[in-house]
Amino acid sequence: MIDLYTWPTPNGHKIHIMLEETGLEYRVHAVNIGAGEQFRPEFLAISPNNKIPAIVDSEGPDGKPMSMFESGAILLYLAAKTGRLLPESVRDRYSVLQWLMFQMGHIGPMLGQAHHFRAYALEKLPYPIERYTKEAHRLYGVLDKRLAESEYVGCAEYSIADIAIMPWLRSHERQGVALEDYPRVKRWFDAINARPAVQRALQVLAHVRRPPPDDPQWRENMFGAAQFARR
Repeated sequence: MIDLYTWPTPNGHKIHIMLEETGLEYRVHAVNIGAGEQFRPEFLAISPNNKIPAIVDSEGPDGKPMSMFESGAILLYLAAKTGRLLPESVRDRYSVLQWLMFQMGHIGPMLGQAHHFRAYALEKLPYPIERYTKEAHRLYGVLDKRLAESEYVGCAEYSIADIAIMPWLRSHERQGVALEDYPRVKRWFDAINARPAVQRALQVLAHVRRPPPDDPQWRENMFGAAQFARR
């Protein structure tokens, strides 16, 4: 059994999708990051960086419980556990891994910054909005070029690279991007979203209600001093 500690964010959805695609049995534990639940000692014992998602596998590699944090590492762990969604071919495997790193180092951080300054920052500062919106377009262009030569991002088959990237593109409008401007990305995005496992995964915690971005307590937990306190 996999105990999944999560919230419906792009990084959370990555692991929801992986678990649905692999068919592993899992149990959801909601960690309301807007309410500050990520700072609770019991969660920090699993995820010391106070970020979701995190998992505890009751049947780890040595038969003992194994906890994991960082979504990219969790994807690799679950791929190794199941023998799924990471190619056996050395060439294809490293191609998938480089595109997974592309998501972790660029797609996630940069699109997150575009989203933050465009949608969440109380003061609309022109410089960061322009900088990160341009970077978002550049990254979509990199993906579009890649998908001109490959049906999927990592290689010719669906993999953890696709699972890692797709959830970050669901908020493309808030990143200042029209998906229609990148037709190959749109083709790929629509195909991934049509997968039954993806549709099930996107329903995980879909019922939760999020406070508005100007809610003081929500902002304190997400962007304020609570984020920087030593624990």
